[in-house]
Amino acid sequence: MDPQQRILELRRQLNHHNHQYYVLNSPEISDREFDMLMKELESLEAGHPEMDDPLSPTRRVGSDLTGGFEQAAHIHPMLSLSNTYSIEEVDEWFGRVRSSLGGDGFEVVGEMKFDGTSISLIYEHGRLVRAVTRGDGERGDVVTSNIKTIKSIPLELQGSGWPEMFEIRGEVLMPWDAFERLNQERAFNEEPLFANPRNAASGTLKTLDPKEVARRGLDAYFYYMLGPDLPCDNHFDNMMAARSWGFKVSDIMTLLHSLEDVDGFISHWDKARRDLPVATDGLVFKVNSLRQQLNLGFTAKSPRWAIAYKFAAERALTRLRFVSFEVGRMGIITPVANLEPVLLSGTIVKRASLHNEDIIRSLDIHEGDMLYVEKGGEIIPKITGVDETGREPGAKPVEFVGKCPACGAPLVRVEGEASWQCPNKYHCPPQIAGRVEHFVGRKMMNIDGVGEETATQLMARGFVRDIADLYDLTESQLLTLDGFGPRSAQRVLEGLEASKSVPYDRVIYALSIPFVGDTVAKKVARAFPDIDRLMAARAEEIAAVKDLGPRIAESIVGYFAEPRNREVVERLRAAGLQMSQPEESGEGRTNLLEGKSFVISGTFSRHSRDEYKELIERNGGKNVGSISKKTDYVFAGENMGPAKKEKAASLGIPVISEDDFLAMIGEV
Repeated sequence: MDPQQRILELRRQLNHHNHQYYVLNSPEISDREFDMLMKELESLEAGHPEMDDPLSPTRRVGSDLTGGFEQAAHIHPMLSLSNTYSIEEVDEWFGRVRSSLGGDGFEVVGEMKFDGTSISLIYEHGRLVRAVTRGDGERGDVVTSNIKTIKSIPLELQGSGWPEMFEIRGEVLMPWDAFERLNQERAFNEEPLFANPRNAASGTLKTLDPKEVARRGLDAYFYYMLGPDLPCDNHFDNMMAARSWGFKVSDIMTLLHSLEDVDGFISHWDKARRDLPVATDGLVFKVNSLRQQLNLGFTAKSPRWAIAYKFAAERALTRLRFVSFEVGRMGIITPVANLEPVLLSGTIVKRASLHNEDIIRSLDIHEGDMLYVEKGGEIIPKITGVDETGREPGAKPVEFVGKCPACGAPLVRVEGEASWQCPNKYHCPPQIAGRVEHFVGRKMMNIDGVGEETATQLMARGFVRDIADLYDLTESQLLTLDGFGPRSAQRVLEGLEASKSVPYDRVIYALSIPFVGDTVAKKVARAFPDIDRLMAARAEEIAAVKDLGPRIAESIVGYFAEPRNREVVERLRAAGLQMSQPEESGEGRTNLLEGKSFVISGTFSRHSRDEYKELIERNGGKNVGSISKKTDYVFAGENMGPAKKEKAASLGIPVISEDDFLAMIGEV
């Protein structure tokens, strides 16, 4: 390919992969593959200066900016680090630093490169005032409310000696145990799994509900401090000071005095990292002296005084025994590679999802093939390739099934997706069992004692054919199940009785309506506060509800168009389940804000924005979306956009704080 055409193609590819990684949290290639494409582009651009473009991917940091948060400019740009994949390249960097410093002695700080999402925190007078994501390196999303839910991050500093104002940077992480727990929940609810803790951490930090952020168990490590009045003139001592103020600074951070120390640090942690409780993908080396950092300076996108060494992804070669096809709650067929057991990243891998037919075809997998399995930063094993030299003569390509492996129904292709689905929703055993498991789950009806094995037994004995049958179960029936005694039977019956007080929105979620998860169910319940109104709603009415749209609307209408589903709902109603929002009493309602309209902007610490909107309405006020002459107050949280501030000032509209508002309704 012509070099100029290759430059344009590489820019297109890299922009696409930047978007997949930073915005969608859904990378399609490995970090190493991305870096190789970037290095090729850098080399070609250096040889063809006439192709210079200020918007080239080589001139920018990938962006994770989203539309759901206020944004703020970074005091200092958050640049990325140059990546290397060999000790030799790290040694070359060390040599360049030594040469650039003209023979001055220097120390290097070795650190772990944690695999999470970057964060910048601003502290003033010992208190956290703002948290901003990396964004595009110049601006990021303000996520202060979410950061406050992470218990390892100090909201007020301890000890003494901190500057009046400083910035500290770190990595928000999801520990392995929290990641496994989250993916188990998502698998149970047939939601897409997070490929690795980095994606899970990034996705969680961008969640608009701080309560959900708090529940997921994020952690954070800190690795760099900036400011005009830092306590020390070197990086290592500054981070030790930060540790004394309450920040989580890794014990791995080490002062290295020679090239031999650097190489030894790499050799040690290349193996020892596997025992850490959080995901890592490499090491970072920084010149310790802040003066020397300043002298070394920056390239267009990274500091010359630091470099990242990336660990190679762990890879193993093992034989495919067979491909099984598994049926989920919604009838989606998932192919699974069953492998000869192989040790990978400290665990024995026997199975790996192949996701869908398109992936089987793109990898060109044949029966009995030798497959490459990787983990790297992923905890979920991934098939990344085939060793065709190990293919047996005459081996046939793996064919995707045409009929449901459980009930034999011909499969149908899911419109607009790569998935195949069993349409036999009401007679396919795994689908029925999956709906029962979903219905009794913690975030749904929370009925203890009915798991996968029990659901399968209940179906096999003819006791349960749909979720409504659960409420007809008797103690004598339960006592016939394997492993059940009087206490376990009673626990199930008590759980069924208690579920009758579960709120209406969770009942909607428990019904297994396609595309209706817990968040969507809450929105549906608010818009259609009883089941009869929901069952009678037209698709256009549902689609008009904020954040729902036509796909969800058609799914809901299609669900209730099926007579069997309506029958189940009526039986659940007869059993005593909540099929409407409770009538709101006058308790808690006032006229304190009657006739007043409010525009809410920014982020808050005492309540969420949705909770404040509800408080406005409960006290007689009105929420409006934009500032006009008719607006009575602008209710401003942290980092309200400057345009709104200017408009409020130009119209003479009072801007009130969180404390001001709470005082207005008598909560202060």
